Amino acid sequence: MIRLLTGLEEPLAKHQARYPGDAGRRQPVHTVAGGAQLFRRDTAAKLGRIARGYLDRYAGDPVALADALGGTWSPGLAEVVYRRVRGKLEREPVESFLIDFEDGFGTRPDEEEDAAALEAADETAEGVAAGSLPPCLGIRIKPLAGVTGGRALRTLDLFLTALAEAGGSLPDGFFVLLPKIVCAEQVTVLARALDRLEEKLGLEAGAVAIEIMIETPQSLVGPGGGVATPGLVEAADGRCRAAHLGAYDLTGASAVAAEEQTLDHPLCDVARQILKLSLAQTGVQLSDGATNLLPVEPHRGSASLSDAGRAENQAVVHDAWRRHYADVRRSLAQGYYQSWDLHPAQLISRYAAVFSFFLEGLDAASRRLERFVAGAGQAILTGSVFDDEASGQGLLNFFLRGLASGALTAEETAKTGLSVEEIETRSFRAILERRGA
Repeated sequence: MIRLLTGLEEPLAKHQARYPGDAGRRQPVHTVAGGAQLFRRDTAAKLGRIARGYLDRYAGDPVALADALGGTWSPGLAEVVYRRVRGKLEREPVESFLIDFEDGFGTRPDEEEDAAALEAADETAEGVAAGSLPPCLGIRIKPLAGVTGGRALRTLDLFLTALAEAGGSLPDGFFVLLPKIVCAEQVTVLARALDRLEEKLGLEAGAVAIEIMIETPQSLVGPGGGVATPGLVEAADGRCRAAHLGAYDLTGASAVAAEEQTLDHPLCDVARQILKLSLAQTGVQLSDGATNLLPVEPHRGSASLSDAGRAENQAVVHDAWRRHYADVRRSLAQGYYQSWDLHPAQLISRYAAVFSFFLEGLDAASRRLERFVAGAGQAILTGSVFDDEASGQGLLNFFLRGLASGALTAEETAKTGLSVEEIETRSFRAILERRGA
């Protein structure tokens, strides 16, 4: 009977290759998108300054921030969240920035997009040299379809070539985001274009990652009714790092009325779960969409504003913050640890949502991970097999994400039974092996 198991070796090896699990790299908590014509080497720092101004005006202390977001935090939690949000806005206000040549740039004459691509590349090179860029940086090109396909590849070529000629290495975490995908062949074309550009520019093969927008029905469900997204990932030939849900294009293409196109629409819930199940354990990171209710002050010029104008500004900003906070917390609850921000003031509600999520779950997750570590230790002592490694890795990932974002501190992980060095291995299996050794 035992010989029957030999027939499983090949299919299990294929399964492991297709589903390697967490890639072990940091995932940003958001993507901040901005038009390519506006990008500068210090954009991230500028966004942080603007966000701190909003925090001072509309949530000047922990209680005010909790009230503004509609949170039910304890005074102690409010104090910690507030302090860490302000610190994050000073230290690392943006984790991933998208230089946008699509929706944020629009349709412009070719010479104008050429100039913008060259200028963005120069600013990127200067940012690499100055160390002023966020941890992840990417560009979104236009769709590889119809009249925009050639334009998209030209922009990609101009940007990467100018960056190389400026002596700038690729920024950390650099990626190209492909929008409006309706067939896997579009992803293949982008992957082949990157092959040629890397060879031409002397870059390491596979150095440029691909991220894909899931914003058309066809990028989610294929013509035969099967899930299409894994095929898009496969077409990237090992380059696909993340898949982003484009909620508004997807709901619009599915005939959802404009006023109903929100992140909490049932269609978005379905899309999130299809993506989650079809790409689970593949190493492809998932990102939710953007909240389109923005905290834009209706009245400018605070020095001359009436009391009524200030009150209206505050009401508008707080309302947008509450919507954004609720959307981010919903994404986190569904296992989406990244989504999009479109306005600097959203950085406040972003980090408040992320930090409160991890802080509220800290004690329970610490107790569970401590029990898993103890159980694994007992298995090591008795020479038996610890059979719940996946759950242990999931709990470890909670702390890795919390530490990377600034939601948690190293001291707060002490109750897990793991050292900081063990947590930084990013692998529950590696921790077990080290303890066993």
